Amino acid sequence: MPPWFSLIEMPRQSATAIPEPPVRYEDALAELERLVQRMEDGQLPLDQLLDNYRRGAELLETCRSRLAAIEEQVKVLENGQLKPWVSAT
Repeated sequence: MPPWFSLIEMPRQSATAIPEPPVRYEDALAELERLVQRMEDGQLPLDQLLDNYRRGAELLETCRSRLAAIEEQVKVLENGQLKPWVSAT
């Protein structure tokens, strides 16, 4: 391999481009639900199943981190004490 050749400088090529996570929590959750439904249907080829699993893992992490951020904001609003959820019904 020539000394000027570096793997770091080479862009990674993939068969499918991985989309960025949706901006809104609700959009991420909706996409995750669609992915899960397609995976549960059992009709995807193995490579698409793996791609969907990876995307689902990214979306799940996005949803979890956004929920954690909201929880922290609620703690600040509640003077550091997260109060239990009480349903209005």
